[in-house]
Amino acid sequence: MKRTICFFVTLTWITAIAVFHSSSWISSVYQESFAPQENQSLCACHKCLTEYDPWLSGMMKASPEPFLTPKTNISEDDFKWWRRIQTDRRSFSVYNQTVNKLFQIFPLSIDMPGSSPDRCRTCAVVGNSGNLNGSHYGPLIDFHDIVIRINQGPTKGYERDVGNKTTHRVMFPVSATNLDNSTHFVLFAFKIRDLEWLIKTFTPKKNSNADSGLKANKDLVMILNPAFMKYVHLNWLGKKGQYPSTGFLTVIFSLYMCDEVSVFGFGADKHGIWNHYFEKVKHLSQRKKTGNHPGSVEAEVLQDLYKHQKISLYRGW
Repeated sequence: MKRTICFFVTLTWITAIAVFHSSSWISSVYQESFAPQENQSLCACHKCLTEYDPWLSGMMKASPEPFLTPKTNISEDDFKWWRRIQTDRRSFSVYNQTVNKLFQIFPLSIDMPGSSPDRCRTCAVVGNSGNLNGSHYGPLIDFHDIVIRINQGPTKGYERDVGNKTTHRVMFPVSATNLDNSTHFVLFAFKIRDLEWLIKTFTPKKNSNADSGLKANKDLVMILNPAFMKYVHLNWLGKKGQYPSTGFLTVIFSLYMCDEVSVFGFGADKHGIWNHYFEKVKHLSQRKKTGNHPGSVEAEVLQDLYKHQKISLYRGW
């Protein structure tokens, strides 16, 4: 009888251990089969921007939508930050009324496909620095899927160094230039009047023969979100300077559009002179200054992104 009881207890104990190990093994197999695989890439590029990088992923998740849409409602605090960088002192309600008018003319949504293991979205952000002169970067720039140019930076006559492909051009009213029908006009509005200018520019004239001024495809207009400007100033620049430069804002929003980002034409030339590749600098007094923008801080952030292999940074030959 005692032997029977001992045998039963021993059998029960062995069975329990077997069940425990079996369930652990099943759990392990389940996790390996259905949990996200560390080696599964977010995109088809050699290296994706946010892959296995909690810092950059966290920074990007903290961001508001980069572009305005009818569903983008910025807060009054965001508006107050935006208003302080301009001389226009009109109210938040005037801003909202103006934005409502905008979307009676322009696209209701922005087509920005996300990352996918099936594709590699490459961006070239092309600044206007004199360090592009003699660089021979043209073919490399044009090889990218998306080529973003800034303000009036020309391509004609400079193709060897800057390329001739443009998919997006960042501009504001003072720097606006005509675009072909396939290029996105990315408006950086620094005040309510910039939004009003956009409405006026694309509103059909009563006289159909009148020249509307700026030529661009209204269906490809994109408007940077004022809340995104604030986010870049606070999160990326630590509130340094009054507000981010156009070039720096362009680099940061390109992180949301592409899986790989290459930056050209930023910083001083090889002689340490800040100038434009399309201008001749004869005197030191003609050197460009960074103005209200924290140029040194922006340069440090770009260098950090480069060191962490988040962007490729091309400074000229």
